[in-house]
Amino acid sequence: MKPGNLFNKDDRGVSPVIGVILMVAITVILAAVIGTFVLGLGDQLGDTAPQASFSSSDVTVTTTGSDDTVDFTLEKTGGQDLETADLVVSVDGTRSGTDISSSSGLDTWQTGQSIDFSGEPSGTSVAFSDGQRITIRLIHEPSGNSIYSTEITA
Repeated sequence: MKPGNLFNKDDRGVSPVIGVILMVAITVILAAVIGTFVLGLGDQLGDTAPQASFSSSDVTVTTTGSDDTVDFTLEKTGGQDLETADLVVSVDGTRSGTDISSSSGLDTWQTGQSIDFSGEPSGTSVAFSDGQRITIRLIHEPSGNSIYSTEITA
C-alpha cells in the first residue's frame, strides 16, 4: 500500500468548514462582549445593595392635625457596615430630608449601633389618620434598593 493512498482528496473539505465555524463563533463572542460594554451593562454589576439586618423600636406617631411626626429607632443587628451618607429614610413613600450622617454623628453604621429618627417626612406637612398603616424604608441611595422595610400603625 502506498502512503499516498491513505488520504483521499475528498477529505480536504473538512478543514475549511471547521475554520469557518470557528471564525463565526469568535465573531459572535466578540460582538457580545463589545455590545455589553457599549450599552453600559457592565457598569451595573457593582451597584448592589449591601446586606444588613435591622430592628425597629420606640415607634411613635404624633398626630397634631396637618403636621404629624414619626419617631422611631433603628438598630443595626447584623450584616455589612454601612456608610450613613449612602442611606435615605422613606416614611410612607416620602423620602426624609434629614441627612443620616449629620443627625446620627456616625460615618459608618456598625452592628449594635442605633440611630434615632424623628420629625416630619421631608420637612413638609404630612397628615396621618388614626389606624393608618405607615411604611418605613431604609434605602441604599447608590443602588436605589430598599435594605430594610417595616410597617407601623398610626
